[in-house]
Amino acid sequence: MLAILGFATIAIFLFAIMTRRMSVLVALVLIPTIAGLLAGAGPELGKMMLDGIARVAPVGVMIIFAVLYFGLMLDVGLFEPMIRRLLRFVKGDPLRVVLATAILTMAVSLDGDGATTFLITVSAMLPLYQRLGMNRLVLSGVVALGAGVMNIIPWGGPTVRAMAALKADSSAIFNPVVPAMLAGILWVLAVAYFLGRRERARLGIASLDALPAAAPRPASLSAAVPLGTGPSGAGEDMPDGMSSIQAGHAPAGERKIALERPWLFWFNTVLTVVLIVALLTSLLPLPILFVLAFAIALPVNYPSWEEQQKHLVSHAGSVVTVSTMIFAAGIFTGVLTGTKMIEAMAGAAVSVIPESLAGYLPLIVAVTSMPLSLVFTPDAYYFGVLPVLAQAAASFGVDPVLIGRGAILGQMTTGFPLSPLTASTFILVGLSGVNLGDHQRFIFPWAFGTTLVMTAVALATGVLLG
Repeated sequence: MLAILGFATIAIFLFAIMTRRMSVLVALVLIPTIAGLLAGAGPELGKMMLDGIARVAPVGVMIIFAVLYFGLMLDVGLFEPMIRRLLRFVKGDPLRVVLATAILTMAVSLDGDGATTFLITVSAMLPLYQRLGMNRLVLSGVVALGAGVMNIIPWGGPTVRAMAALKADSSAIFNPVVPAMLAGILWVLAVAYFLGRRERARLGIASLDALPAAAPRPASLSAAVPLGTGPSGAGEDMPDGMSSIQAGHAPAGERKIALERPWLFWFNTVLTVVLIVALLTSLLPLPILFVLAFAIALPVNYPSWEEQQKHLVSHAGSVVTVSTMIFAAGIFTGVLTGTKMIEAMAGAAVSVIPESLAGYLPLIVAVTSMPLSLVFTPDAYYFGVLPVLAQAAASFGVDPVLIGRGAILGQMTTGFPLSPLTASTFILVGLSGVNLGDHQRFIFPWAFGTTLVMTAVALATGVLLG
């Protein structure tokens, strides 16, 4: 019963947001609440929700201050020189922009943290997409593909969990799938090329002379990332029923500050570089790094109390929009975990595999791993489902390590940037300014394709079936 209820909860949630019957925020709260009541959670439901919120609280704090920090840097024009250089490099060609997005994403993803990858890559590339009028779904989609395939690295969350659950090291789990991972990287670049060609056909190659000398500087990150616009940036209805915040130029006072204190550009540059290095090296917890960086940047760029308050108020919309999604996602996972629905779903998933297919269990795991990222959290899958699958495989004479290799080809690797069960997904869609359902529909086939390509190479190299 719990398994059926759990699968129904996930299915109803995905249907509600992908058909826009409910806003993501409302669906994340109300659907699991009703499911929890049906599961008989009753008085314990509140505690489950609080536990879920507590687990995502660090991510919520991080995104709040990340939005404030990068919004401040957008306001004061830190990224203008970089945008001008990128424009000269890509020569107004959307194809080059998309390929650069994929390469940058995979380079930044080497740190193994999806949230950091999304924060750095989207903040760097979004102004360029806006300047050229490109589809922001291409940005969120290509970043998702690049981060997904790179999440297989041994220090990434899924592979670490697989090694811990199976008590195996990276030489057994990760090393044999390196050729498959390289094939996945080539697939990502091929998809980026295809999507870039499509954007080039739609927009053409922009003449640099025709582009504005400087991008319109938004008054807030909400303006820079207008969540109420459609995928291509054209004015469509706000997906979640919220008022659209119109983009505009920076207030004259900010432009005056930039002219009167040009040294601020170099201060902000150094501070941002130090922040990124600290993020990549995990010098301090990520939320603390963003809190400290913003606390330093705000009084330096806006010395008076009135200016600081004005800046904070101007970014209130973007902070609320993104952070509320993350805390609502905590409620969703908290209820599913606390009611044991995820455990029941894991047992049900294993029980449907017939004995005649036991020898193909690693292949089945590989093919289903990516879609199951929409159903199971990484901890639930790798510490709940994977050990059961591995034990079942061992009883049929199949090496459990093969199950682990199949799992990392998709479960919370290629699948994590689409899953509503990971907080970093909301960072990606929030900063890119796209609706979660639109993002899932747009990139799911390409992400699933990544898993299929890697699975085919793993089969061909003999590392998936014993």
